[in-house]
Amino acid sequence: MWMVRVRYTMSDLESIDVKFERDGVTFHANLIKLENSVLILFYEDKSKLGTVALAMLGMLEEKAGRSSVLFGGKYLLASRALAERAAASFGRLAIVSLNTSIEESEALRIYAKLLDDLKKAQPTA
Repeated sequence: MWMVRVRYTMSDLESIDVKFERDGVTFHANLIKLENSVLILFYEDKSKLGTVALAMLGMLEEKAGRSSVLFGGKYLLASRALAERAAASFGRLAIVSLNTSIEESEALRIYAKLLDDLKKAQPTA
């Protein structure tokens, strides 16, 4: 079951939540959009900080972004991939936290879909 909820808390701060439920587990993606960056928290059930990765857009003709894990030791590839995809999707610096207990490849599939839902849920200005 896919659900989308948009919430605004301050005039300059945009927050969007999307979630997906499977087998009694709810997977969340929470986007906080700033003028020059996005912060996205990916987690199961209750919000927790996980492996944190940062990604920048590629420069000029370089298409691939640059990313690095800032801290954490689990899901290194998935957190970097999600950060790079977020930077490309939103066209700005992306900081991503991934906290999950499922297999990394499955986590990447689920949270990449939630990232697409975040992009679609943005209000048009």
